[in-house]
Amino acid sequence: MGANTAQKPAHWRQSGLHWWWLIVLLFVADQFTKWLVVQNMELFSRINILPFFDLVHVRNYGAAFSFLSDQGGWQRWFFTVIALVISVVLVVFLRRQARELTWLNLGFALILAGALGNVLDRILFGYVVDFLDFYVGGYHWPAFNVADSCIVIGAGLVIFDGFKSNRTATE
Repeated sequence: MGANTAQKPAHWRQSGLHWWWLIVLLFVADQFTKWLVVQNMELFSRINILPFFDLVHVRNYGAAFSFLSDQGGWQRWFFTVIALVISVVLVVFLRRQARELTWLNLGFALILAGALGNVLDRILFGYVVDFLDFYVGGYHWPAFNVADSCIVIGAGLVIFDGFKSNRTATE
């Protein structure tokens, strides 16, 4: 996962955990935007913002793109457990990695913030609140939220780090 994962930094401030403030900020932003939607929009309502973007209020009982949303409810706990396990793994990675692995640590921090934002929804409500709807003509991208955006951007940063790095697999 990085050139310096073998030796844990002596203090968490010298590790990837120095991004804790961003994780908290994005988690709060995710929860606040979802709260605003729930408080101010009826379920399934839509507000047109731009010719290619609407705010909507929908519930996602599944995973990405509503995967498994039509199952009997077991998926709520399945996705919750997966997200919690991934979150623990990411915290461990962040603690073990040197602060200088900026893109990798930032990517993990964003994924962690998003995973925690969506897992809280699943635990409290049994679904995730989605509200961002982008489209071209009649073709809509599945609605998503701030947490989903964090996960996608974070994954992109992890991939970017893998390509930009000149580290070898044997390091």
